[in-house]
Amino acid sequence: MKIVYNSILPTKGFSAMNLFGVMFVRKGVTLNEELCNHEAIHSAQIKELFVVFFYVFYFLEWLVKLFIYGKKSYYNISFEREAFSNDGNLDYLRHRKKYSFIKRIGS
Repeated sequence: MKIVYNSILPTKGFSAMNLFGVMFVRKGVTLNEELCNHEAIHSAQIKELFVVFFYVFYFLEWLVKLFIYGKKSYYNISFEREAFSNDGNLDYLRHRKKYSFIKRIGS
């Protein structure tokens, strides 16, 4: 995965983000295995949903969760829940079943 350090993306308060398989890392952030794994999980999700559908579903779910959870909506998006739940498991992507984020949508 290509890594780009900059001071624009992601916005303040976030360490890294994955856009189209490129990891944008906030200047001053030290990458570790968990953060790289978190973004690699997003890369798998992006591929499964043919890029465009990932971003459409991500935005729509965020919008719905915004009304339910307010400022904590980001942490309740199914894609993020899967990534946060497994970013410490560095073998996760080897055993991950396709569309694993789906079981986290309603919760």
